[in-house]
Formats: sequence, structure tokens, C-alpha cells
Amino acid sequence: MIGPRLMACLATGLIMSACASSGGSAAFNVATWNLRLNLAQDGPDAWPHRKEAVKALIRFHEFDIVGTQEGLIDQVEDLESMPGWARVGVGRDDGARAGEHAAIFYRSARFAIETHGDFWLSQTPDIPSIGWDGRCCRRIASWARFADRSTGHRFFVFNAHFDHEGVQARLESARLMLRKIAEIAGTQPVLCIGDFNSTPETPQIRLLSASLRDARDATQAPPYGPAGTFNGFKLDAPMAERIDYVFVGPGFRVLKYGVLSDSFGARYPSDHHPVVARLIMEDR
Repeated sequence: MIGPRLMACLATGLIMSACASSGGSAAFNVATWNLRLNLAQDGPDAWPHRKEAVKALIRFHEFDIVGTQEGLIDQVEDLESMPGWARVGVGRDDGARAGEHAAIFYRSARFAIETHGDFWLSQTPDIPSIGWDGRCCRRIASWARFADRSTGHRFFVFNAHFDHEGVQARLESARLMLRKIAEIAGTQPVLCIGDFNSTPETPQIRLLSASLRDARDATQAPPYGPAGTFNGFKLDAPMAERIDYVFVGPGFRVLKYGVLSDSFGARYPSDHHPVVARLIMEDR
């Protein structure tokens, strides 16, 4: 005779088996966050004083994948040291460790990297280079193809940081991003995240929005938090301008979207707020 506890265990096992065989999707959180590079001149806002707050926010809000911008190698390695996390992405100055990174961090227990790469936002994307009317900085995008260990789904993430000065550079960078997405990902599901240094009405954001959906517009729940994403380390910043984005391609549903304005000891952990979207992949 089967007892009640065994019956309950069998029922649970059948339910779990049915869920697994149905290919049901599991939601996950993807974020973009400009970390602000490590500058001693930032004083109390310099990286050594806020790195633990950055880690705490990532853990508490249960990010699964986060694309960062501006992080130098010491910052990237600080985040990579979090238990259970791994990353891809190279430095923009030499294609290795030098300069700012557009790194992609991920929970390795949930996701596996199948392939990854990097390209520069310029007319010569295969080598470290400054593009168009950019003046001071090389700009880089990093990408990866993920396999979700819990569902078997595969998708690409592209993470970029557009130029902050070059008007043409920002527009051409958007065009290049779309070309590279088509070239690398083809028709596979895609997320495109980053600091685009552009507000929603600009030509480059309209161009990206014509091919991909802005998660803020696509979310099923009302958007959470301020509209703007740049705070300049000021608690009283107006937070009106949005320059950081999560774009999603076909195959994703956006359950929630938020701009997280958490502060620690009356200080922000970066001069940008992280932008996060909770997503679920549809069976294809």
C-alpha cells in the first residue's frame, strides 16, 4: 500500500516531469548597467567605495545576465569573483585587458556560453579603432550565444556602449549593430542591451526600435522606477533622460521592466541606474 507521503512525492515527480517534457519556459532577469570606470578623482564615489554595493544589488535583485559598460579590468575581475558568476568580453583598447569593457556576466549554473566575440563600433570593426566622428574613445560591443540549462533554449546577447560625443558615430553604431546581429545571430532570438548615450527620440534609437522592441514599451507590467537612467551620483538628479536600454527580438515576452534606483548610505552604486527586464522565451 502506498502511503500519503509517497503519493505526494510521486505526484510532485509527475508534475516536474510533465513540466520538463512540455518544454515550458523559465523566466530570467537580464540587465544593463554602466558601472562608471574606476577613477580615484571620484573620491567617495570611486569604485573601491561602491563595489560591494554593486555586488549586493546584483545579488538581491537576482540578475541572471548583466551587460556592463565602462568597467576596467579590475572592476570586471571584482564582479567575476562573485561565486557562481562568469563573463565574456575584452578591453576596447587592445582586444584583451586594456581599457573599458562591454562585458557580459552570467550565472554559470543557469546558462552556458556556446560561442562569443567582440567587435568595434567603427568602419573597421575587427580591430581596435575609433569610428566616424568619435574623437577620444574606441567603442566596443561584445556578444555571446547562451544555452539555458533549464530549458534548452538558445539565444544571443549583444552588449554595447555608444560614443558620447560623435553624433554620426551613434547613428552609424546602431546601423552596425543591426548588421552584426543579422550576420552573427541570423534568425535566432536576440537581446541587445547597453548604454547607447541616446534618448528615445534620436534616429539611432528609432532605428533600433524598428527592428527590436524596447523592453520598456513591451513590458506586460507597468514600468517600474524613474524614466531616466543617468544620475551623475546625485540623489536629487531629475532622472528625465533615458540612455540605457534593453531591446528584445522576437521570441521573448517581457514580463517586467524596471530602472532600479537603490542607494546605499545615501549614495548610488554608479552614476547610471541599472535597467532590468524579466523575460520569458516562447517555444519556437
